[in-house]
Amino acid sequence: MNARNATDFDPVARASALNVGQLFALQASYEGARIAVREGDRQLSYADLNRRVNRLANALQNEGVGYGDRVAILSENRTEYLELELAAAKLGAIVAAQNWRLATGELEHCIQLTTPRVIIVSPRYTDLLSGVSHSAETSIELGDDYEARLARATDEEPAAAAGGEDGLIILYTSGTTGLPKGALVSHRAMIARGQIFYLDHAVERDDAFVAWAPLFHMVSTDLALSALMRGSKVVVQDGFDADALVRVVGEERIGWLVLMPGMIEPFNQRMRETETRPAGVKAAGCMADLVPLHQISEATHLLQAPYVNSFGSSETGAAPASKGVIGIGEIPERLSKVQSSYCQIRLVDENDEEVPDGEPGELAIRGPSLFSGYWQAPEVNAEDFRGGWFHMGDMFVRNPDGTLDFVDRRKYLIKSGGENIYPAEIERVLLADPRIADAVVVRRPDTRWGEVPVAFVVREDSGLTEDDVLACCRGRIARYKLPKQVHFVGQEDLPRSTTGKIKRHELEAHLREVG
Repeated sequence: MNARNATDFDPVARASALNVGQLFALQASYEGARIAVREGDRQLSYADLNRRVNRLANALQNEGVGYGDRVAILSENRTEYLELELAAAKLGAIVAAQNWRLATGELEHCIQLTTPRVIIVSPRYTDLLSGVSHSAETSIELGDDYEARLARATDEEPAAAAGGEDGLIILYTSGTTGLPKGALVSHRAMIARGQIFYLDHAVERDDAFVAWAPLFHMVSTDLALSALMRGSKVVVQDGFDADALVRVVGEERIGWLVLMPGMIEPFNQRMRETETRPAGVKAAGCMADLVPLHQISEATHLLQAPYVNSFGSSETGAAPASKGVIGIGEIPERLSKVQSSYCQIRLVDENDEEVPDGEPGELAIRGPSLFSGYWQAPEVNAEDFRGGWFHMGDMFVRNPDGTLDFVDRRKYLIKSGGENIYPAEIERVLLADPRIADAVVVRRPDTRWGEVPVAFVVREDSGLTEDDVLACCRGRIARYKLPKQVHFVGQEDLPRSTTGKIKRHELEAHLREVG
């Protein structure tokens, strides 16, 4: 077992060492009968969930897990996932949340990177794990093995081992340009993430959170743990199921309903077909830049709730720019972002000098929701945290009113004839056309211009032609930014990361294959 942390020896640090596990236990002591988690027909009260969390924490201690140790989990969304996160929070251990969508080699990289002492695996993924080389001392399978270990353990509250700056969870970046990096999120950051979102969107204790998006990414883990620290209910769902999600919308009062690109249209369709009346939704959606505006408008009508015009990341949480919303039925001309609470931002050039309003600059951020760096990546951390700011790699323009317009990723540029083209400039024009269901722009090598933009388009109108697509762009973007080719594809042909972002490099590979 690792040595205990510095708060055991510094009384000043110990006095401020509140952690996620303690805040959850506090809710259990206040109102133990209140429902904490609902998964299908199963419900657990705060008192019952806390007892199971304590049993798991003590069972993990029996396996030698202590402060700073990593416990990997490879599982679909289920209540036990939250139990592990809370048990680790109480022990001062760190959960390495594995992405089951990865190829075996990628998964092996992620597990080996964090050297877990214990791996917890769902029966659904035991075969996947069996093909992975790792050094974990113990493997626990969810189901009979897991429950037997809990039954043998005591439900006594473990001694608090973690302070605010200690690590809680490692969330892996999407890895769209290489092997994933592990972003270490501390207790301090996790507490701040919930506070920022709930402040900016007026979410209350009686508002439930639906964790259907993968718990191995920030959108569900951040908000689920924040809900459990606040005394709210978490509804756990095993991935996106339009019918199941619509039923919950009709049954539960929801604070923020996560809706991601590529999933909004089937959700809207089931809402229409079932004529479901929401029990109450404060806000819905995310990543408006990636969603056709007519889908956003319909979702807000169906839910009678505004759409969250967000911009955040695994590294930052909802910050830096997720405070703004798109009103019910609104089809905005611009998707300008509003800076989140409790963060400080700068837009800088390549020399880290602030750019003037109206010019693209890389967003750099400071704030309590920020992660604690990438696991075992000192060179990357030194570069990305230079000057005491975290540089996100995302380009924005600041408007005179202080709002922010997303331009594109700094490292994904189309350099055409000496001009820089940001794909999002073209995509926003395409997605504003109601005849287009989805669109993404990538670069293609060109002997004359170096690189040129190519568009992949999902039709809403089956009669849409390449000439129509180009016509909708002409006059709205510079001529050199016009797509040089248009490929019509199905929604299923757009490869997405688990956060809903389209993997441009896979589409580039497709272009190379077809010539």
